[in-house]
This record gives sequence, structure tokens and C-alpha cells, in this order.
Amino acid sequence: MSVEHDTQQAQGEGLPGVTDSGFSETGPLGPPYPIDARVNEAGRLEIGGCDVVDLAAEHGTPAYIYAEGDLRARARAAVDAFGADAGVLFASKSFPCTAAYRVMAAEGIFCDVASGGELHLALKGGFAPERILMHGNNKTREELQLAIDAGIGYIVIDSFDEIDRLAEMLPADGPRTLIRVAPGLKPSTHAYIQTGQVDSKFGIPLSQVEQAIQKAPNFVGLHCHLGSQFFDVEIFQAAAEVLAGFEVKCQVVNVGGGFGIPYLEHDHPPRIAEYARTIRDAVAEHFGPDTKVMVEPGRWLVGNAGVTAYTVGTVKEIPGVRRYVAVDGGMSDNIRPMLYQAEYTARIADRFAREPTRDVRVVGMHCESGDVILPEVMLHEPAVGDTLVVPATGAYGHAMASNYNGVRRPPVIFCADGESRVVVRRETFEDLAARDAG
Repeated sequence: MSVEHDTQQAQGEGLPGVTDSGFSETGPLGPPYPIDARVNEAGRLEIGGCDVVDLAAEHGTPAYIYAEGDLRARARAAVDAFGADAGVLFASKSFPCTAAYRVMAAEGIFCDVASGGELHLALKGGFAPERILMHGNNKTREELQLAIDAGIGYIVIDSFDEIDRLAEMLPADGPRTLIRVAPGLKPSTHAYIQTGQVDSKFGIPLSQVEQAIQKAPNFVGLHCHLGSQFFDVEIFQAAAEVLAGFEVKCQVVNVGGGFGIPYLEHDHPPRIAEYARTIRDAVAEHFGPDTKVMVEPGRWLVGNAGVTAYTVGTVKEIPGVRRYVAVDGGMSDNIRPMLYQAEYTARIADRFAREPTRDVRVVGMHCESGDVILPEVMLHEPAVGDTLVVPATGAYGHAMASNYNGVRRPPVIFCADGESRVVVRRETFEDLAARDAG
């Protein structure tokens, strides 16, 4: 597959994280910051050549700030690593923003969707229908019909009920289907983001897969997904071996993904080349070299490209207990720490180059004691008015944001070559009542 890069698509070339010999996943500031993040002459954090403190002043906080060049570089690296013959899928659920869809489509990525809404956004964002794959453990007839009418490339079948629906609805020249297998593998990650174990709402049990293959219309291959945010590369070899246990010819094999990213400074997940080598070799070994490989990197494509900027509003000392630093966001813009104890780090963007001096707890402004963004982190003398930045929020922050406490959801700002642009505006107070019917 050849991808033409116009002037806009070429943004990000020459980034610190990209070299002539390949793709380096770490920039000057190291994990977990974007590959083009740096400290400027004023000692402040820059993303995509834009001063984060200035962005906070211009656009307000909280704000999701993305290095557009990082998004593009990761997409290209994934396509290069897996090969032009493979299908590298952008996970809509990680960052459902039309500007992100446009970037991924332009860089040669496929797309997975898990609802009619995500399908609508993917098409609006420029994905060719044949490069879209639909997931979901309980797709409605309406969603399936939308997918068929749009002419998408693939539907991943998750149940016998879905097979029965598609047998009635799916024309012979319609989307091809993959059977999602529950492989009985349990990777090391949080229980809430494990999906490949026996006891799962996802996939068809091993004992019923052959029956599903026989009944599925337009069948072309098998799929499994083990979960998210794990660093075990070899588990993909095990997944391919499980899928190869069925007497069936597969044109396509999708072993999922969920590649881990660094959230903390000491996190060092495998590199994309290692994931790619293991997966391609495993599929070739068990299914033959001509089998099309599909893969779902998940948050890997977007997670480290984004940071969230907040403004410190209160610093509260409880003598002999702890120091609280409260910011103007929290669980409404990043529910992951409260949902499954996701860990992050943070720095003061105004004094990014200064060594941390204070052990504090960073909390949000919501009416919940559990609204804790970082239970414990070292910051440099945090004070009211500081811009605090949390890295590695590029995946699932925007996607899972809510209006809890009547908070307006933050803007999404893309930065490249020293220029910023708002690709999703901040909600207004009127937006909060826009859907009220009476």
C-alpha cells in the first residue's frame, strides 16, 4: 500500500524521536512525554513547538494538548513495522476525534469501530469504508445495517445471535467476517482491561468456534484480543497458536493488540518493531506467509502523543498528614485513575526544568473523595496559578470525558511546528442543556 504525504501530512518529519535508521519511541524528555516535547529557554514545557503555559493562558484549562507530529510518526512507524500488506487498526474508542481520524487515515492506518457513532465519526474523518472493521459484543441490527450500507470491510462476529442476524442481513458481496475467539489466555494487566480469558463477555468459547465458523456468512478469518496495556510480547505467539488449532483456512488473522505504553518515567514497554516481529512471525508460522495480518495497537498510536494541562487552584496542607494540590479538572476529564487505578506522573509546566521538591497528592475539583488524579507525586513547589501537566493522557481522556458536576468538557488542541489549532472546542454552558427536550 502506497500512501501519498502532502504538506500537512508531512508535519512531524525531523522530530527528535524519528531518525534515518528508524523510529525511536522516546524524545528528549523521555517517557512518557511526546517525542517532540522539550524544555524551552524559559524552562517551560513545549509540545509540538508550542509553550504549554501559553496554551493554557490562551485556551483555558483543563485542555487536552497533542503533538500532531507524534501521532503521525507513530502511525508511520506502525505501518512500516508490520508492512504495507498488513492492516494496522486505529482504535476509535481511544480517541474519537475527527481530526485524529483524518491523521490516521492519511498515514495508511485502518480503523476499528464499536458502535454506530464511531462508524459515523470514522467515515466523517475520511476513512475509506473498506478499511473499517466493526467490533462489539452486542451490535444492534441498526448498527449492523449501517455497517453493511456503508460497505465497510470487516465485521467481527462475537456471538451466535449475531451470526443469526447476519445470516438474514448480510449480502454475499457485503462485509467479510471474522470470528472472535475467546482464547482462554489471561495476560498480566488490570482485570478490567483483560478480555481474552475464558470467563469474558467477549468472543466465542473455544469449544464452539468450529460450529461458528461453519455457520458464519462471508467468513474469512479469526480474531482474538487479550486485553490492553501489557508488555508481554510472547503472549501473541500463544494467541496465534490457539487460533491455529482449528481446521480452517484463514485469509485474515487478527491477534488483537493492546500494546503497552509508558505512563511513568520508569516504564519501558517493548518497541513497536518487537511487537511486529513477534506477531508477523507467529501468524506466518501457524497460518502461512500469505495470510493477511491485522493488529490493534490500541492506545499505542495516541496515548503518549497527548498531555492534559490543568491550573492549580488550591494548595492545602494538613499538618502531619499530606499536602493536597487541587486542579480545575479531575474525574470528568480523566476517569482512568478512579476506574482502574491507572497511574500517572505530573510536572509543573511553568518550571519544568526544576527538580521536584514536594511530595503531594493531586486531586480534582469534583464532589467525590475518590477524585484523585495522582495519589502521590513529587512536584516543584506547587503554587496557586501554576500550570500542571499530566502526560500520557492521549488515549481515553477525551473519549471518556463527562459533564459530572456540570463541568464543560475540555478542548482538544493539536500542536505542530510551533503552531496550535483547536480541533475540538471547549463546551459552553449552553451545550450542557442543548439536548434537553422539555
